[in-house]
Amino acid sequence: MCSHQPSCPASDTAAPHVVAAHPEQGWSLLCDGAIVFDDTGELRPDGSAVGPVERLAMAA
Repeated sequence: MCSHQPSCPASDTAAPHVVAAHPEQGWSLLCDGAIVFDDTGELRPDGSAVGPVERLAMAA
């Protein structure tokens, strides 16, 4: 789904950029197909979900 060059590496979660922001609803669509939520939760393009607590623990 990412169309910018070079494309986003799948292993680098900081590389994708926002292609559609909906702050009034609390979510944004990234160019790699992931949906990130204001509470730090995430739905990944493969259908897996990362909850807010899990994502914060992964960053530590």
